[in-house]
Order: sequence, then structure tokens, then C-alpha cells
Amino acid sequence: MTNRVDILAIGVHPDDIELGCAGTICKQIALGFTVGVVDLTRGELGTRGSGELRLVEAANAAQIMGLKFRENLCFEDGFVFADHKESQLKLVEMIRKYQPKIVLCNAIEDRHPDHSRASSLVSTACFLAGLSKIKTEIEGLKQKAWRPKQVLHYIQWKAIQPDFVIDISSHMKTKLEAVMAYKSQFYNPESKLVDTPISSKQFIDSVSYRASDLGRLIGVDYAEEDALKPWRFYIKDNPWISKK
Repeated sequence: MTNRVDILAIGVHPDDIELGCAGTICKQIALGFTVGVVDLTRGELGTRGSGELRLVEAANAAQIMGLKFRENLCFEDGFVFADHKESQLKLVEMIRKYQPKIVLCNAIEDRHPDHSRASSLVSTACFLAGLSKIKTEIEGLKQKAWRPKQVLHYIQWKAIQPDFVIDISSHMKTKLEAVMAYKSQFYNPESKLVDTPISSKQFIDSVSYRASDLGRLIGVDYAEEDALKPWRFYIKDNPWISKK
């Protein structure tokens, strides 16, 4: 059984993927593409929950989305830096292991500093993974150089002008189910935990109305956005990946 996937989604915290691109992931899986996720940290510095609990929640969300795999590199939350050599090399191993055509990663800039730093870290690792003089091995086997054909950045808290949007109307319900798998993080009227910027009803409602507003751009019910420089265009029917 090969480890190779069509798309590798990478997030610095568990739930980044669900909030940023779960609809896109579910759509690709429904179309027959394979998708895996690598989380960089357990999100252990989050105000609510714990690293251990968020691993459980992430596993539940993975089942909802139908991922081929999900693994966590257990980098230290809050201290993920783009120029950290060991982190870069670990990600090079992951990219060579799974050989994705496309990598989805954190926003280029955002409210949480981990997001932009992880974005730069992953982008750099995708380039380095294609350099044959960088030697890596996994489980005792030498790895071949591999560079994804495209790196896309899902957009998060900060409203960034998207380069394209993708129709996720048929998968919005599943996206919300995957988001709400993180019961420790998001709105629960019965929760006694301290409030955070993402635990309010307003925030979880914003996930839907943001997707609705993006859908308006291409005449559909719901959409998700990605950044892809230097081109700017809108795509309705998802021809941005080929099985060929």
C-alpha cells in the first residue's frame, strides 16, 4: 500500500484544517482524490482543552472528513518558526513520504502569529524537499527528492483577498460537523469553560456566513478561498488538480 496522496493538508494547530479548508478536502475526496493531514502541534497552549484532548478531537474530525491518514508532529505550540532547521527537515521527510501533488497550508498572514510562521515553514520545506542534495530517510530507508506541483494557502481569521474560491455547497454540512468535532474549542451553550474569541456563537455562525459570502462571488451557496500567488482568478468547478 502506497503512502502517496494527491493532496497533503498541513496545519499548525488541530482545527486549522477544518476551519480553513475542510469543505475543499471533502470535495476532493468525493471526487476520488486522496487526502492526508499533518498537524504540526497539538495546540497545547490553547486556553480551552489540552493537547491530549485535541488529539482525540482531531482523530474524530479525520473520520468525519474521510482522510487517508492524519498525524501530528508534536512541534512545540507557540514556538514554530520558519527558519528552524530541524522543523524544516522533518517536514521535508513528510513531503517526501507522502509525495503530494498539492500542499494546503496556513494563511500567509493572520491574527495568530503561528499561522504565518507555519505558512512560511511549510512553503520553504516544499522547496527544500525537491533538492536532491538534502538527504533524509524514514524508517531506515533513504528518501527521494520530491517537490509538490503547487502550494496553496487557505485563508483563516484575517480577511485576505482570495486568488480563487471553490464551490463547497455539497460539503458545507460535513465541514461544520468536522469543525464541531472540537467540542472543547467551539460554541457549547452548556460549557462552563472560559470564553475565547472562537468559542462564541457569533464565531461559529461566521464560518457559515463567510462561506456564503464567498459563494456569492461565483454564484453558489457556499465556497472556500485560497491564496495562490501571483495569479488571481475564480474557479467554480474545481479543475485545479488533475489525476493525470
